[in-house]
This record gives sequence, C-alpha cells and structure tokens, in this order.
Amino acid sequence: MLRSPEEIAAERRTARRRTTGWTVLVVALVLGLVMSFLPTPYVIEQPGPVFDTLGSQEVDGTETPLISIDGETTYPTSGTLDMLTVSVVGSPEQTPSWAEVVQAYFDSSKAVVPLESIYPPDVTTEERDEQNAALMVDSQQEAIAAALSSLGYDFTTSVSVGSVSKDSPAEGELEAGDIVTSVNGQAVDSIDELRAAVAENGTGKPAVVDVTRDGAPVEASITPITSGDTSVLGIGVQASFEFPFDVKIQLDNVGGPSAGMMFALGIIDKLSEGELNGGEKVAGTGTISADGTVGPIGGIRQKLYGARDAGADYFLAPASNCDEVTGHVPDGIRVFAVATLDDSLAALSAISSGDGMDALPSCDTTTAAG
Repeated sequence: MLRSPEEIAAERRTARRRTTGWTVLVVALVLGLVMSFLPTPYVIEQPGPVFDTLGSQEVDGTETPLISIDGETTYPTSGTLDMLTVSVVGSPEQTPSWAEVVQAYFDSSKAVVPLESIYPPDVTTEERDEQNAALMVDSQQEAIAAALSSLGYDFTTSVSVGSVSKDSPAEGELEAGDIVTSVNGQAVDSIDELRAAVAENGTGKPAVVDVTRDGAPVEASITPITSGDTSVLGIGVQASFEFPFDVKIQLDNVGGPSAGMMFALGIIDKLSEGELNGGEKVAGTGTISADGTVGPIGGIRQKLYGARDAGADYFLAPASNCDEVTGHVPDGIRVFAVATLDDSLAALSAISSGDGMDALPSCDTTTAAG
C-alpha cells in the first residue's frame, strides 16, 4: 500500500515527538537522581520530641520525673502540660539533599532555613551545643523563680558575673564568679536593677561597683561605655537564686530557653491543690524570666504541629510570636496568646472550668509585641 508524502511526514513527526518525550523523561530522571545526592546550603526544621512537664522520661533505664520537688508538699496532677522541641535535619557536615528540601518546602509542618542561621560559620557545633545547654540551665532557674514568686514563696536573688569581654571597661576589674552587690551604693538584687544602675551612671564617668569575690568584698571603679543606646560595663551576667526547697528539672539532650514557661506552669501545678489544666491536654512554649515575663521563641510553627500530633487540644503561644502563628494553626488545636505567667495561668483557669475562653487573647485578637 502506497502512502502519501503527507502521511510519511506525519509518521516522522510522531516518531520525533516520541523520541523527544523519552529524552525529556530520561533527562528529568537523571537530574532528579543527581539532585537527590547534591548537598544544599539549607537545613530543615521539623517537629521534635514532645515532653510532658508533669510526666517523666527514661534516664539510665529508670523513669525519672521531669520536675521533682523535695522539701515541700506536692499534689497529684493529670492531663498534660507539654513542652515542644524542634528537630533540625542536616548539619554542616551533611546537609539535606535537594529532593528533601523540595519535599519539606511543600510540607506546612516543616521549614527550610539557611544553614548559617542554625550553624553560624564562626561557631563550632560543640560551642553551639554548650550555649544551648547553658541557656536551658538558666531558663530552668528562671522558671523556678517565676513559679515560686507566683505562689508567694520568699527566696533570695543575686547577680553574678558570667563572663568579662575582652578589651571592655570591666577587664582587669571584675572576674567571672564575682557577685555584684551594688553600683554607686545602690543595692543590686536582679539583672534589671544592675542595668538600671549602670544606665543611671551613664558613660564617661566611673561607676563604683561592689562585688563579693571568694567571700571577700571587692570594690572596682569602672567607666561604662555606650553599646547601642545603653551604657554597659562589658560583662555577661546571670541571676542566681537561693530557693527555700529543692526543685530539680531533669531533661536530657534538649537545649535552649524556650521551655521556661511550661516548666514554671508544671512547678506551680505540682505545688498547688487541684489540677491546673482541669485534666486537659495543653501544650505551650515561651521563654520565662523571674518576673514572669513570657518571651518569644523560634520554630513556633513546627511546635504547633508537634503539639497537635501529640494530642494537645490547647496551645499557649507567646504574644510576641503571634505574627508567625496567625494563619498557620493546624486544625484541631486552639491557641491562646500570653505575655506573662499570669496570662498563662488565666488561660489554664478558663480551660479548666470551660468558661471564659472566648474572652482570652488569641493571636487573632492580640497585637504582637516586640
């Protein structure tokens, strides 16, 4: 059977299209395979383990309470007061593949972030882990102070020098471990009081800083300098507390300060009759200071999904994180915005009773601070 020139040309075009299609498919598969192994300049944040501050974890084969209190009466609890974590997929030594990055980009529970934002090039992984561990220890002490203060317990507070910056006014005058007692004769019992006293002194004139070093009084004359819009001595400080009884927080392999608020609530619940959360499943996050101020944290979207996956029905979010929360709340969880420990307690009271929740601030009705 003879074919016309037009039919022959059509068959050739069809064959070329088939060849081109297979070529494109093969190239795409090869590119996909190659990209799945190529390193990227990103890491992936995703929901991490969830810990109930009212519960326990296994330590050396033994179930150990996250919060244990000795020397004071404690009461039964129920429900949960979950603290959340964020896991990071990738490291400077092994970053995620492009295939993993693309997959995470389209997953609302994950975030793709630049490698340097998690692992700064001038900070080693060991230094980063040490910093996060120190932040966790400090946040635990602040949480205990905030909780006991809320419950009306008396305790003493002191401010100690954690570090002295090189070439700063304090170099050679103060040492790590010094306990600051006064500035220009003005007693110092908190970090805020120290900052206020140095700011009042201003720059250009010496400040008389009294400290206790190895149990002995030492007087130093230090001229503050300007850093940003404030006066500084060039020291890193930390608050130390003497509590009336022993409160121990045991949580291994977790760093950073973001669990502070939930630790404080867990301590209050254990030291209070009744159930602070009414037996409900509540999760939350936020830093805490001794005066009860709740501060912002990182990775809140991943923590929202972690809370939902852990079965929480309610979530306490720092008001200063509201801009990251609005529009990103997973189904099945209700979020309340809190700026102080008192706000968190008010939210738990409403959750416990089932009354007044609609009147509580949420990220849709609260303007984010900071």
